[in-house]
Amino acid sequence: MLDPQAKALIDLMVERGVPPTHTLTPAEARRFYLERRFFTQPEPPPVAAVRDLAGPVPLRSYRPAGAVSDAVLPVLVYFHGGGWTIGDLDTHDVLCRQLANASGAAVVSVDYRMGPENRFPAALDDCVAAVRWVRHQAAALSIDPARLALGGDSAGGNLAAAAAITLRDDGDPAPRFQLLIYPATDMRALAPSHTTNAQGFLLTADSIAYYRGHYIERHEEWLDWRASPLLAPDLSGLPPALVLTAGFDPLRDEGRQFADALSRAGTTAQYVCFERQIHGFITMGRVIDEANTAVDLCAAALRRALG
Repeated sequence: MLDPQAKALIDLMVERGVPPTHTLTPAEARRFYLERRFFTQPEPPPVAAVRDLAGPVPLRSYRPAGAVSDAVLPVLVYFHGGGWTIGDLDTHDVLCRQLANASGAAVVSVDYRMGPENRFPAALDDCVAAVRWVRHQAAALSIDPARLALGGDSAGGNLAAAAAITLRDDGDPAPRFQLLIYPATDMRALAPSHTTNAQGFLLTADSIAYYRGHYIERHEEWLDWRASPLLAPDLSGLPPALVLTAGFDPLRDEGRQFADALSRAGTTAQYVCFERQIHGFITMGRVIDEANTAVDLCAAALRRALG
């Protein structure tokens, strides 16, 4: 059964004639995504400090409510969702605040380059550069580089997973944890949930093709593990992961497949599916109660992993 609150949201969007993302230009889709957040997202909770940073790309840092200004905190480097095409620091501001407050960790949100203006692998290159910059600036940011996690939702989950593999292969210090929220892990879109959940649950097969087409120019690049981390030849030696999915999401099965692949490779992975939810729900805490449950779950996992 689809969660009644998720169903009510979908029905309202149909009633109001909200245009499907794949019918919009990227500029229009970005504007719609930014404007709609006020309807579905909770009020931004107060935090101790918010600061925009001039890193290799624009970044925004958050320190949790109650944190002393010079306390050295663990940190989550967060990559927003939006199909590598839409989304920014503002669309995920509330979620980053929630995760900071509930986990006790600092959060640094990354405004990576997106398609179609900047195609694959520009977004991944930016995310890896951002992680390295945060480590290098640890003292100035009052964060502990040895207690660093990567995280993201949807396209951001894809980027977090690919960044973890890149950092391992390049010999960088290993992050402590991966928080992968309904991640895209296989650009081929072959998993059964891409058929069973192809239409009617906000993220559709048409929208997936739209996002993928703006990010990746050539079909053969779908097989590159930097785009499809599920296809990486070696998933061993990676940070422990929490993979969270939604039951009515086209990406559900490839998220589970990635968790299983991590486990088979000897990488610690936990998998949780919110069976009655839709893609994107974790930012919708104003209208979907389980979004807040999911945030609390993610924050608890961060607290355990980062200490």
